[in-house]
Order: sequence, then C-alpha cells, then structure tokens
Amino acid sequence: MTRVGATTAGSRRAVGDMFADIRTSLEGVERRLQEELRSRHDNVDQVVRHGYRLGGKRLRPALLLLAGQATGELTDAHETLAVVVEMIHTATLVHDDVLDEADLRRHVDTVNARWGNETSVLLGDFLFSHAFYLAATVGTAEACQLIGKSTNRVCEGEMQQTLAEGDLSLSEDDYYSIIDAKTAELCACCSELGARFSDADDQTVAALASYGRNLGMAFQIADDLLDLAGDEQATGKSLGRDLAKRKMTLPLIHARDTLVDGPRTSFLALLEQGTQVAATVATLKELGSLDYARGVAQQFAEKAAADLSCLADSPAKATLEHLAAFVVSRQG
Repeated sequence: MTRVGATTAGSRRAVGDMFADIRTSLEGVERRLQEELRSRHDNVDQVVRHGYRLGGKRLRPALLLLAGQATGELTDAHETLAVVVEMIHTATLVHDDVLDEADLRRHVDTVNARWGNETSVLLGDFLFSHAFYLAATVGTAEACQLIGKSTNRVCEGEMQQTLAEGDLSLSEDDYYSIIDAKTAELCACCSELGARFSDADDQTVAALASYGRNLGMAFQIADDLLDLAGDEQATGKSLGRDLAKRKMTLPLIHARDTLVDGPRTSFLALLEQGTQVAATVATLKELGSLDYARGVAQQFAEKAAADLSCLADSPAKATLEHLAAFVVSRQG
C-alpha cells in the first residue's frame, strides 16, 4: 500500500490546485453561499456575512462534489447539498468558538469576539435552519434525513467533548468516540451524499461513507496536533486552546498512559494548569507522543485511501487519494 501522507507532489499541492477538476462547481457553491447568507436587515446581514468568511478551505463541499464526480455525474442537487454541508460546518465553528472562548479564527475575529456569545449562538442557529431549508429543496426527503442524523451526531459529539473537559482520565477509545461524532460524521455524510446523488450502488455508497469517516478521523487528530505544535501564522489560531480547556487529545492521552508514578503525577499536574504549552510539548516530544498521534492519523488516512479501491481510476479518485495525504500533512 502506498504510504499516504508521505512527502509527495500530491500532498504538497495547494488546496486550490488539488480541487482544480471541480473548480467550476466550487465557484458555483461560493456564489450560492454568498447569495444565501444574507439578511434584509443591515446589522444582521453584517454578522451573517462575517460568518461566511470563517469557513476556510471548503473541504466538506469539495468532498461531496468529488465523491459525486468519482461515482457518476454532478447535478444541481450536488451543488445545493455542498452549500448545505458548508453551512452546517460553519455553524459548528461559530458554536465551537463560543465554547472555546476563542478570539481568532483564520486570522479573523470570531463572531463572539466581535458581537458576543448571544449573537454567535443565534448565528449558528440561523445557519443550521437555513441549511435544512435548502436541503429540503432537492426533491427528496433522503438528504434531509441523512443530514439531520449526522448533524445530531455532531452535536452529540460536541456535548461529549464539553462534558469531558477537565477529565484527565479520558480513555483513548472515548477520545475516538468523540472525534468520530464531532468531525468524522459530517465528512462521512458529505461523501455518502455525493455518491448517493450520483446514483451509485449501495456498496459504493458505503465505501465512500467509510472513506469520509476515516478521512475525518485523520483530519481531527492532525488538527489536535496543530493545536499543540502548529504554526500560529499558518493555522490562524492561537496554540494551546485545547490545553487551556483541559481537553484530552490523543498526544496527551498517550503521554499520560506512557508515564508512571512520579513523572505521571507531575505530568497530570502540568495538564491541570492548562497554560504551560511549551513545557507540555517538550514532554510530548520526549515521550514520542506527537509521533504516535501522527502515526495514528496516518493509519486512518491509509484506510481512507483503501476505501477507494472499488472506484474506477479517474481524476476525482486521484484527488480523493491526494486529499487523504493532505489532511495529514497540512500545516494550517
């Protein structure tokens, strides 16, 4: 099996170049987002338009479109659903920033930093409700059912994580359960929708859903690594946000379970403080915990690539393979 995440031309390509084959469709998604995320009230419109800027790389719409293209032909429904999943993703980001008390996302003030928590929560609700309205326009209840089920799991995962804050005994299995729900679920939904609306057979739909789930797991583990040892300029976020909230991510869990006796007690005391990013990262490097987490992310990315074996070779399939590499190797 080709090692996903190795230094290859594909993994180094800029996101825009990686999505060149669906550029026209992505441009359509951008236009729709700008059209839909508006309000007739000027002050509300200002907030909604700001929320539009927080979405980032449009990874989830691209995933849906690529899955559709890899299994058939893209339709108007694909574009509409790509808009829907990006709205849902943006809503979760807005709510996450409230929970994390974050001031910056992608080098831009968060909604809560600029307008406060109440407005942020309401913007998230606005995005969720508008997304479901749009999903209902594609002519079948199936899309709303799939998106509703996935959104419910995303919210469940967020609650799991919030309730686990400060629980320094969180197990590795519980960590996987949280990220499967809060991140991987929506990625699985995106790739499943793309395949379903290209009329792929059930086996292919299941393989694409598995691809999205494994991709999402790899993405979140890599994201948790960036929060500890990333480049603030590249990520557009302050480092150590998870540490400050005492969220047990995979590198921290590995280090805790590697240490015993006095060193373990000292490490837990360091985590209790939640402010010693440099000292914590130094311990993680010494114990190989960062490398361990990267290795696990790599394994999920390789599983994602293997899920594509049922597809005929095509530019879209190649891009999905490159995407698995990108989520592990990305710096921001």
